[in-house]
Amino acid sequence: MTDIRDLNARAVRDSMDVVRQVQVTDLGRETPCAGWTLADLLGHMIVQHRGFAAAARGDGADLKHWEFSPAGADAVQQYLAASEEVLAAFADLGPELDAVLDLPEFKIDPPRFPARVGIGFHFIDYVVHAWDVAATLGLAYELRPELEEDALRITLAVPNGDNRKADGAAFVPALDIPEDASMLDKILLYLGRTPDWRPAP
Repeated sequence: MTDIRDLNARAVRDSMDVVRQVQVTDLGRETPCAGWTLADLLGHMIVQHRGFAAAARGDGADLKHWEFSPAGADAVQQYLAASEEVLAAFADLGPELDAVLDLPEFKIDPPRFPARVGIGFHFIDYVVHAWDVAATLGLAYELRPELEEDALRITLAVPNGDNRKADGAAFVPALDIPEDASMLDKILLYLGRTPDWRPAP
């Protein structure tokens, strides 16, 4: 069985390659995340990395690790550093992944998940967020073939109910998925993204 940390690490490192192409002048661009600029999106991505890293270290319940702020001029450096932090924290969990992660941004009581499940959430987030940043910049994004099946399987396990209509929901309701859609497009559509989204001129 493939270690979910390996899948996650590949997705995160691909997101790092995309974020390295961000310029300060790009931070005001609109993104596929309604109402968010690229500064907002990168700020979210940075704090999620840090929150998940804290959770892996046993301190995820402390809300200070999840405090959001838009990214500034050092967004790329901050993102790369946060990426390395979360990958190192996940690597330190041990081979059995028997830890439990406190993830207070998930609106259940208690917001605690087995590490394998929590890292699966993180994996899907960064497949989608890498696409978000690439689309914002007008760049092509390709999901690694070796990630496709696991990414789609985990995506389809995400509930698609009224929870997606709540304020602050991670994803909006799923869109119709054509049978001939690519694996990446199926993931995006199920999570409410529009694969042909482009920024306004």
